[in-house]
Amino acid sequence: MMVSNMYDNIKSETLNVFKELVEKSNLKSGDIIVLGCSTSVVTGSIIGTASSVDCAKAMYSSFYPYLKEKGIYLAAQCCEHLERALVVEREYAERHNLEIVNVIPIPKAGGSNATTAYEIFDNPVVVDGIKADAGVDIGGTLIGMHIRRVAVPLKMKNNKIGAASVICARSRPRFVGGARAVYDENLM
Repeated sequence: MMVSNMYDNIKSETLNVFKELVEKSNLKSGDIIVLGCSTSVVTGSIIGTASSVDCAKAMYSSFYPYLKEKGIYLAAQCCEHLERALVVEREYAERHNLEIVNVIPIPKAGGSNATTAYEIFDNPVVVDGIKADAGVDIGGTLIGMHIRRVAVPLKMKNNKIGAASVICARSRPRFVGGARAVYDENLM
């Protein structure tokens, strides 16, 4: 497959995943999605072996304008070399009192996903952790630690991007109480 055709398919698949996630999670303006992405896996290699900024840029060109239009923030997870820190907009970090750390992601220390986010965000910072409203894991990057309790796995129609499997989750408030408790169906 020609590279441009491969990236066209990846862009389309990525946008479809994000649109389905936003819909199934009932996300609204001001919410945040955590994204873990191995471009190595997307392009058919083993995680951590073939980081591709070109692939990440193609992906971001499809879904990021959609999220911005909806007013939904993105937290781009770095790889384990940066202890899975996250790139977010400074505005979001300050509003939520997140701990900012001093690092700039690059493809071999942070990964192409985080590197691309750092390049295209309006005012990027890297934070130590987050509790996101929903998440997308592309290629087995382990994002669960960054989704607020309670994470609910989603059955996705769009569950592949390139060669990578995609797992998505939304969050919901915890149920407290017991047998006598009554719950708000709108929060489930």
